[in-house]
Amino acid sequence: MRDAAPQTIYLADYTPYGFIIDDVALHFDLDPRKTRVKSRISFRPTPDASDKTFFLHGENLSLVSAMIDGTPVSPEVTPQGLTCDVPDAPFVWEAEVEIDPMGNTALEGLYMSNGMYCTQCEAEGFRKITYYPDRPDVMAVFTVTINGPHPVLLSNGNPVSSGNDTAEWRDPWPKPAYLFALVAGDLVAHPGSFTTKSGRKVDLNLYVRPGDEGKCAFGMQALKDSMKWDEDVYGREYDLDLFNIVAVDDFNMGAMENKGLNIFNSSAVLASPETSTDMNFERIEAIIAHEYFHNWTGNRITCRDWFQLCLKEGLTVYRDSQFTSDMRSAAVKRIGDVIDLRARQFPEDQGPLAHPVRPESFQEINNFYTATVYEKGAEVIGMLKLLVGDAAYSKALDLYFDRHDGQACTIEDWLQVFEDTTGRDLGQFKRWYSQAGTPQLSVTESWDHGTLTLHFKQHTPASAATADPQPYVLPIAVGLIGQDGDEVHETTVLEMTQAEQSFVFDDLGTRPVASVLRGFSAPVVLTQDLSDADRAHLLAHDTDPFNRWEQGRMLAYGSLLAMIREGKAPNKDWLAGIRAVIGDETLDPAYRALMLGLPSQSDLARALSEAGDTPDPDIIYAATEATRAAMADAFADLLPTLYRRHTVDAPFEPNAKQAGKRALSNAALSLLTRNDDGVLAQEQYDAADNMTQQLSALANLVRAGRGNKAVEAFEAQWKADRLVMDKWFGLQVMEADPEDAHEVVETLTKHPDFNWKNPNRFRAVLGAFAAHHAGFHHASGAGYRLLADWLIQLDPVNPQTTARMCSAFQTWKRYDADRQDMIKAELDRILSQPGLSRDTTEMLTRIRGA
Repeated sequence: MRDAAPQTIYLADYTPYGFIIDDVALHFDLDPRKTRVKSRISFRPTPDASDKTFFLHGENLSLVSAMIDGTPVSPEVTPQGLTCDVPDAPFVWEAEVEIDPMGNTALEGLYMSNGMYCTQCEAEGFRKITYYPDRPDVMAVFTVTINGPHPVLLSNGNPVSSGNDTAEWRDPWPKPAYLFALVAGDLVAHPGSFTTKSGRKVDLNLYVRPGDEGKCAFGMQALKDSMKWDEDVYGREYDLDLFNIVAVDDFNMGAMENKGLNIFNSSAVLASPETSTDMNFERIEAIIAHEYFHNWTGNRITCRDWFQLCLKEGLTVYRDSQFTSDMRSAAVKRIGDVIDLRARQFPEDQGPLAHPVRPESFQEINNFYTATVYEKGAEVIGMLKLLVGDAAYSKALDLYFDRHDGQACTIEDWLQVFEDTTGRDLGQFKRWYSQAGTPQLSVTESWDHGTLTLHFKQHTPASAATADPQPYVLPIAVGLIGQDGDEVHETTVLEMTQAEQSFVFDDLGTRPVASVLRGFSAPVVLTQDLSDADRAHLLAHDTDPFNRWEQGRMLAYGSLLAMIREGKAPNKDWLAGIRAVIGDETLDPAYRALMLGLPSQSDLARALSEAGDTPDPDIIYAATEATRAAMADAFADLLPTLYRRHTVDAPFEPNAKQAGKRALSNAALSLLTRNDDGVLAQEQYDAADNMTQQLSALANLVRAGRGNKAVEAFEAQWKADRLVMDKWFGLQVMEADPEDAHEVVETLTKHPDFNWKNPNRFRAVLGAFAAHHAGFHHASGAGYRLLADWLIQLDPVNPQTTARMCSAFQTWKRYDADRQDMIKAELDRILSQPGLSRDTTEMLTRIRGA
């Protein structure tokens, strides 16, 4: 029998909860199979509440007893919760339930990870711990007592007492249930401290399993850097005596911002030069910052309801992007964010999973932790800041924190502080929150005796989520580059509000080349009438680093699409332009490494589909490989110098300077390997003293067809390190020949260390396979069947991870009829499974109904 039929919840139906909670006391008696949870909660009716039904959420709970004001009661219990008659006056609710942490494979609520108790309550996991109004607008002060034979017993807030296998914690700040956390187990603390700008000392701890103590130092420093940055840039000071982070092996997401007790996927916090790549270090730094920044943008000010998820996530993603830009390279960070946005969010906007940044409805909230809510939500914040200016943005944020501290808020509350501080009417801007789809922006030019006019048109395609999109407010950053390469007009932000609009630039000597959408100032698809010569001119001379990279990217697109459609050779002018950039030692090595990248095969498929062509994954793969081979030949004399000059001989440091040099040297190695049969890669592998160099060399050896011995050696060296082994699994999938990819995956899933119930390991293999464009879309359909088989197996165990992996099928309408038929057959097969979860049912129903 299928899981409970999905029920659609609508933003328009929101009503406040009928009761206020003054205090919550929880008592846990931990047991792997029979944990007892006692709750004592002080309620009082909400004045003038329209709905005074006393309902408490609860799932997978065994109710032992319930009392109101000390008198036993018999509530009506359903699989979703309970209702009970209560006094029309303040009262105390007491209940005792029994739960099974070890059997909780969904990793929501209280569960066990290798003998350690931990929790994940966002979005609706607390209802699997005890009966409670599990909604973000119900905020209360929590006191928690934990009993259990474990060296470490942690919860939110500040410690009250501990000893004799018991600990008591109290969080003085009211919070919703989704921010509740508990951890118990055999853990080791890596301690630290931070002194706030007001002089308070905050104790810091990073708790890890024994044996992981050597991987904590970077995470601790990243936490301190985040705390200082939030004080310096946003004026936000930490508000408890203690801040704890715990590393957990089994975790559905990257990390969770629980008040004072952040729980992290171990991959998002543990780091050492020997086991972590430069990308790992940067990701860890960003995630630690993100979760810490939630202390104010998410915890102190939270969401009224889950439709407002972007209120905390979009803003906090924007803040962590600012942080990384300040800590590392702003230009490289911006380009990386745009690459990610185009790879993950644009397909959502353009497919069956399209939804506004603030959805109007949902069936399963876990399915809306998406790139649209997070990354596009952050882009909306960036546009707002660009439109109002830095000073007004800071003033509005100060008002936001002052006005709404301790509240559960909405997008309307957020925009109101900007209207109040700037006097602007943001009614049209609000469409960014209410409409789905990526705007298509086109620009043409006219030139007349020293006057350049830019003519813009914007159009957003209709979708199931937004039938008739209206024009957006678009901040369009524009600069002008003269024919001599000098900038003749510095960056100006044009504010477009109409479907069609023109802007005039006067008093120009000769006709310049327009550098449009500098810094990717709005999340749109830009069509600009530029010749290859003009793009090459901008590639050589544009002062905006994003647009300089973008013009190289557009030339690469043009070259690849011509190869795919017409069998042409790679564009020599593009190759010459890239050569000039990567050889320019005045430029950041990390930036030059990005210049050597190509559009992804999935992105090329999107471009072909949007142009009315049917993409063939095999032809796309062949064109991409031919282009890389051409790059290796065209840059053959330059690559050895790049490789040697940027190989870091100094002791490893995870800073931006060293990371940039390694990125460029390894990009050069990737091309060199195409002509030297992996000789240099083997030398690097043998000499590597850090994971960045070792893993890059291994990837090149596998790609060159001589990686068998290195793959075996790597496994023998790192088989005891679970996070490094995730890399080992994933690399073999990503570097597999398309013809063999599904067989490689099948082999790896039979490996004794393939624990499919662990989200990290499942994503390392099946997630990497879904991202292997030509392999996954093999004409035989073997990839579709293989992934569907595993999703069917995983769904009863972990619906969240299953549902998120279903997005691999979201672009199925792009491809030829045979592939479409095979994908539809697999979607129907999954949907026909008895007991399919609500999470997966909703995702596949939306994808299948495209």
